Amino acid sequence: MRWNEKYQSRRMSADEAVKVIKSGDRVFVQPGCAVPTALTNAMVGRADQLENVEVMHILTMGDAPYLDRKYEGTFRHRALFIGHNARKAVAEGRADAMGIFLGEVPGLFIDGTLPIDVCLIHVSPPDDHGFCSFGVDVGVTKSGADSAKYVIAQVNRLMPRALGDSFIHVNKIDAFVPYDYALFEMAQFVPDFNEPKNLVPLKIGENIVELINDGDTLQMGIGTIPDAVLYHLREKRDLGVHTEMFSDGVVDLVEEGIITNDKKTINRGKMVAGFVLGTRKTFDFIDNNPIVEFRPTEYVNDISVIAQHDNMVAINSAIEVDITGQVCADSIGPNLYSGFGGQVDFIRGAARSKGGKPIIALPSTAKDDTISRIVPQLKPGAGVVTTRADVHWVVTEHGAVNLHGKSYRERAKALIGISHPNFRDELEAYAKEQKLI
Repeated sequence: MRWNEKYQSRRMSADEAVKVIKSGDRVFVQPGCAVPTALTNAMVGRADQLENVEVMHILTMGDAPYLDRKYEGTFRHRALFIGHNARKAVAEGRADAMGIFLGEVPGLFIDGTLPIDVCLIHVSPPDDHGFCSFGVDVGVTKSGADSAKYVIAQVNRLMPRALGDSFIHVNKIDAFVPYDYALFEMAQFVPDFNEPKNLVPLKIGENIVELINDGDTLQMGIGTIPDAVLYHLREKRDLGVHTEMFSDGVVDLVEEGIITNDKKTINRGKMVAGFVLGTRKTFDFIDNNPIVEFRPTEYVNDISVIAQHDNMVAINSAIEVDITGQVCADSIGPNLYSGFGGQVDFIRGAARSKGGKPIIALPSTAKDDTISRIVPQLKPGAGVVTTRADVHWVVTEHGAVNLHGKSYRERAKALIGISHPNFRDELEAYAKEQKLI
């Protein structure tokens, strides 16, 4: 049977497709802006016929109806990175979280540590050769689909055809559900110097940009600080991108000729990423665009691959940093908030890059300057995501310091120097009490 005949014969409704899910199964859901809502809603619609179904994914946009308390015992979520819609369920013990480096997630699927029974994906229509693109989220989805026993694809004509190692053939998909609808979008931070709450991330972005040189290759995480960095990059030239994700701000810099990828050590001329979190502007940009090369996470987040880029600059955020350099980025005290993501992958990769700069960036305070985020000790129960031996640059709105090669005494002095002035005396007193200074 030819691929197009298989495609036509396997087309069905979402309700029909998800009947393959049975009690006790592990179901992987394509994450980010690519959530296949028609499939997840249909799965939830069968709740009265199921029990103990594990729904596994990284953060997803929109609602996650299977996390509703009324489905306890029917569905249980395994968060490989906690999204906003899963935080409450994790805190209440109705969902599980994992501490895992993002670069190691695909290996869990491939080696059978986390076998997948059913994989729910969201793809572009097949091309003339029978290949569907994973679109806005290749990341860990490709390895999930390759490893699953059964694959159900929601096929959407509004899903961009992303290029690179980002395709799955019709022959590898067991059921197709045609369903066109607008993808979830994630808006970018909009700089406004007249808005007081914008001034801190904008100043942090300015401080980071002072560490970036023409021709550097960049990785940026999610949030206002990476977006603020992008805003300040207009004076740079010939920048490259190798990152797990990007958003609208990167599109602007490509169109303005600032990001060219011409100086990259590997994948020259290509902007390499695993997924995008943006708006339709970004989705349209990546559609059949040869400058963008999507790769699975096991490549993008591989420390050895990252390190091959000369002048690799990795920019990641933190919740708090203690005065010896320990970084908490996934919890507030013992309360899990997000996950490891790719922070350690890129911090270590950039540290091994010739001329590389691993950067941890954070505002110096929280809650209207009432809480310092440069702290004497991490909160009780807080997890260390990036160890003090891994930390190099730390940046706040009050400056940038390089902790690499520094003693604990030198680290404490440096970090106190970029803390908020309201807390410097308190931090200094603690450091003296502990004989750090």
